[in-house]
Amino acid sequence: MPRSLSNSDAGPIIDLADVHLTLGSRAGEVNILRGSDLAVQPGERIGIVGPSGAGKSTLMMLVGGLERATSGQVVVAGCDLSALGEDDLARFRRDNVGIVFQAFRLVPTMTALENVAIPIEFAGHAEPFKVAAESLERVGLGHRLEHYPDQLSGGEQQRVAIARAFVTNPRLLLADEPTGNLDGATGEGVMELLFELSRDQGTTLVLITHDLELAGRCDRVVHVADGRIDVSVE
Repeated sequence: MPRSLSNSDAGPIIDLADVHLTLGSRAGEVNILRGSDLAVQPGERIGIVGPSGAGKSTLMMLVGGLERATSGQVVVAGCDLSALGEDDLARFRRDNVGIVFQAFRLVPTMTALENVAIPIEFAGHAEPFKVAAESLERVGLGHRLEHYPDQLSGGEQQRVAIARAFVTNPRLLLADEPTGNLDGATGEGVMELLFELSRDQGTTLVLITHDLELAGRCDRVVHVADGRIDVSVE
């Protein structure tokens, strides 16, 4: 029986039940996720770890509404994502989810200010550039508003991406190897910023990483192996 859905924070913000994802390939079907269950509470910070190919990034894509499960239930922020069409999924992400990728994914022809303003412009915000400037100020880039991505260092570009992810005040932030393209010291600064912003804004943080020490700084560590979540080591 499908569980009842609610927009209340009383229940988990992420609730996965028996989630499977199977994709076709030339060699036949590939089982990416095999009956995954996971509940994450509002404001919780979890680290997701596991070997390459285990299904970590796929799990994040499902939670962010960027991929659809073959079967099972994916409920995020009170929404059953399997029941949403593409337009509704886009609105769901706009209203609830911020995403930070390993690759910064900035628009190269737009300034830092314009990149951060994109999601709130699409949402019809009355003052998108004012709010975007404030978001960049929070990540220490108030002096870089008019700079283009190729005029910024890797760490600065990732800070722009973080400012863009947080500018909508999302309930959930998904971060997929956010320090993977950065040196150690720069990556440490970026992670401090992510943890600080998630704490200050009460945002649930899902961090995918190969770094067990970094994952250990979260409230909980979830291990994914062979398409399954190992609940025994959460």
